[in-house]
Amino acid sequence: MAIIKIKRPKLTLADKLYLPAVIKGLFITFKHAIRAIRGKTHGAEQFNSSGLGVTMQYPETKWDDQLPDYYRGVPALVTDEQERERCVSCQLCEFICPPKAITIIPGEIESDDPWAKVEKRPKEFEIDMTRCIYCGMCEEVCPEQAIYLRDDYAMTGLSRAEMVNDKKRLYEIGGVRTGLVNKWNEIK
Repeated sequence: MAIIKIKRPKLTLADKLYLPAVIKGLFITFKHAIRAIRGKTHGAEQFNSSGLGVTMQYPETKWDDQLPDYYRGVPALVTDEQERERCVSCQLCEFICPPKAITIIPGEIESDDPWAKVEKRPKEFEIDMTRCIYCGMCEEVCPEQAIYLRDDYAMTGLSRAEMVNDKKRLYEIGGVRTGLVNKWNEIK
């Protein structure tokens, strides 16, 4: 195996001073500033901008109509059309969650319950939204299609306790899914 020695190029005085690079950067910044003042900023019309940049005017303009199909937002639990919990406390989502944002405490279902389709359901189900990274792994691993990532992106709270969604809140966010929804039919 031959060893190849590569010589570094000799730097000129201008390269050593970094002055041309700084001037080039200032020129590009100045060019973008002039385009913004003239109202020809790329994307200004799309975001209903004031013309001084591509900043979206958030409370008036929202992302709702511009979200891509693959957007992953707030995770939520869903029920079926008979208001039964789809979650069977298999805890796969808890185990696969990279930041450990999901906590599940399983509980048993009484055999005389008319909606008993499985042996257990979650007694407690919490997702700490301050830890959630919206990766979507919980949605992918769920065998019962009980957890979905919604299109919601404005999840706010005034304290850390408000950012922990319990089972009741997760079902409020998720709502009802009718029929068997095969998430990956397009891929198969």
